[in-house]
Amino acid sequence: MFIRYIFALIFTFIAPLAAQDLLIVGIAGGSGSGKSTFAKRIKETFGDKAVLIEQDAYYKDMSHLPAEDRKHINFDHPECIDFDLISSHLLALKRGESVLKPTYDFSTHTRTQIQQEVFPAKIIIIEGVLLFAVAEVRDLCDIKLYIDVEDDIRFIRRLERDIRERGRTVEEVKNQYLVTVKPMHSLFVAPSKIFADVIIPGVGDTTEAEKIIASRLTF
Repeated sequence: MFIRYIFALIFTFIAPLAAQDLLIVGIAGGSGSGKSTFAKRIKETFGDKAVLIEQDAYYKDMSHLPAEDRKHINFDHPECIDFDLISSHLLALKRGESVLKPTYDFSTHTRTQIQQEVFPAKIIIIEGVLLFAVAEVRDLCDIKLYIDVEDDIRFIRRLERDIRERGRTVEEVKNQYLVTVKPMHSLFVAPSKIFADVIIPGVGDTTEAEKIIASRLTF
């Protein structure tokens, strides 16, 4: 019943927005909440009518620091994300201009030389942990969705992802989680949930939620 109530709110809120020429949809949630997967499925639903921007691509370049020093940076603090660049890219896409999205190497904590050109579209989806914690990005989102998952499940998902995709060891993931991820989640991410228009439970099958949102983002 609770989930159906949330989906009913999605219908009510998104319906009047669907008439706009362009929508920026922000999807936030704690690390390992499943927001990236949710965002990709929404993007796939609309194909060329939607583009996806990931907050993780916009970590500030740390190549000016020695490699050992980079390991001790709190990458879960908003100051490590180039939100000015994110904002400028969102505004450019909204004006109908293409942007060059950076690519980040998590194993070295540096930006690579590769940039991906992102073209404007009717639906701009941006996903990331800290999106709603920073007003300059939060205020650009027409629709704000928060994927809510309990801490234990998120940690397990993060552990598996960082080992598989980012070349981290179990000890590195555990230490980062305890020292920065969990404290920063409590300080910035969890409190930002109050800015969400809709909170979606991220455990179990989210197909119904995806279909409901997709049905309202129609042009």
